[in-house]
Amino acid sequence: MKLNECPVTETLKFIGGKWKPIILFSLMDGAMRSGELARQIPQASGKMLTQQLRELEKDGIVRRTIYKQVPPKVEYSLAPRGKSLRPILLAMCKWGEANQSLRNSQDKRAYLCAQTLTRMRLTKKHQAKSITNRYQAKKRS
Repeated sequence: MKLNECPVTETLKFIGGKWKPIILFSLMDGAMRSGELARQIPQASGKMLTQQLRELEKDGIVRRTIYKQVPPKVEYSLAPRGKSLRPILLAMCKWGEANQSLRNSQDKRAYLCAQTLTRMRLTKKHQAKSITNRYQAKKRS
């Protein structure tokens, strides 16, 4: 099967992106205004949220509702196509929860390994300096 024929690739064309799955997961609980989404996902810039919301709207996954009032009010909600992603998003959430502790322990293990390697390098440098100093001292005498 070619990569462009793969169903996973097709799915990622719709929901791929750093913030799209998080936006969709947030909208599973109901409609939200862009400010609410921004507060829920503070790491994403306003520009990026707007861009990703527009892409999701264009693909028929998110519905944008504009209320004609002063000040104008805009809400985003999942369109039927977006609601069909619910099982996928829940499965991603469940998988993430199950594997988060593993990642944290791997991160901790990687950190400890890096610390150990650094100590070993420093020790070897110290030993090398020590040997060099002894050699130079013997040479001088």
